[in-house]
Amino acid sequence: MADIWDPQQYEKFADHRQRPFADLTSRVRATAPEVVVDLGCGPGPLTLSLARRWPEARVIGVDSSVEMLDQARGRDRAGLVEWVHSDVESWDPAQVGAPIDVITTNALLHWVPSHRALIPGWVSALAPNGWFAMQVPGNFGAPSHALLREVAASSPRAAELLPRLHGGEAVGEPAEYAELLALLDCEVDVWETTYQHILDPAGNQREPVLEWTKGTALLPVFDVLKGEGERADFVAAYGSALVQAYSRRPFGTIFAFRRIFAVAQKKARAS
Repeated sequence: MADIWDPQQYEKFADHRQRPFADLTSRVRATAPEVVVDLGCGPGPLTLSLARRWPEARVIGVDSSVEMLDQARGRDRAGLVEWVHSDVESWDPAQVGAPIDVITTNALLHWVPSHRALIPGWVSALAPNGWFAMQVPGNFGAPSHALLREVAASSPRAAELLPRLHGGEAVGEPAEYAELLALLDCEVDVWETTYQHILDPAGNQREPVLEWTKGTALLPVFDVLKGEGERADFVAAYGSALVQAYSRRPFGTIFAFRRIFAVAQKKARAS
């Protein structure tokens, strides 16, 4: 996973990025949870929405990015959330000190190749009838990602860049998550959606898809290319390819984005 996140860049498309979280959590039917954990909480607005939805709950946001957590704490002036600095592979649910009623993780697990092995532990930490909800991108074959890998392959730093630009290997198909969660004795709801985002309808951005990827997919590239010149050359080549693949229309630029969702409710043990 990229080490440095830019919350301002990430939030340029906040409405589009928040939509999948709303769709995901709308299917979590917990009524009065006592403990709620958001893994990969980012800059905080989505975690804070959980605190507002369940005001009596203890809400915990976990993220590996200091920059994102600083932003989250800055907007949480009422102290509604406990913000925890940890990557999800190191995070131990036992640290919470109580059964967890809801665990959410949104647009994170594609950065964590080991996540299939982590999910059973998270489900085990749930209280009876507790909820686990995840959402991951499923668009790694889209031009936005395929072109990124092509430009990286032609770069003088290809040997360093390509191992960091996965083609979606870390992400399973919906049926795989359905099977994994069902075998963990959960009631399962799994689906996929391809959003047709219309980016930059006002025409203020020359390369709106490039602006989107600067907040996510390009981060591993920026971790490798530290020099301003080599970074600018890469971005120019990638941006030019994106403009050809995603042409602007009079109403904006259409950006198709497939996402995979899974919501599971842990079954209560028969007494």
